[in-house]
Amino acid sequence: MSLISDQYREARGGYSRTNTITCEKCGSFVCSYQKDGPGNLRRMYIDRITSPAVSISKKELLCPQGHLLGIKINYEKENRSAYRLFVDAVIKTVVSSKK
Repeated sequence: MSLISDQYREARGGYSRTNTITCEKCGSFVCSYQKDGPGNLRRMYIDRITSPAVSISKKELLCPQGHLLGIKINYEKENRSAYRLFVDAVIKTVVSSKK
């Protein structure tokens, strides 16, 4: 799986990693996600979600078992669609990282 390299990745220092996102309550696989830059996972940009096990076109992000993980927003600072994640709703596991 190749990482997306664009202006957003470069703005965050060029460091990216692929994460496996699972539901904290039931452990169900939700998606793979490319996290750019350092810090916590507070929002997931739609264009960085790969291999979703759930629909990413809905207003709410739900795990396959129906647990609410986040709500779709338009991140105005960058004018990008994203899911704002609730605190401790997901578990992220690093699969690979690349500078």
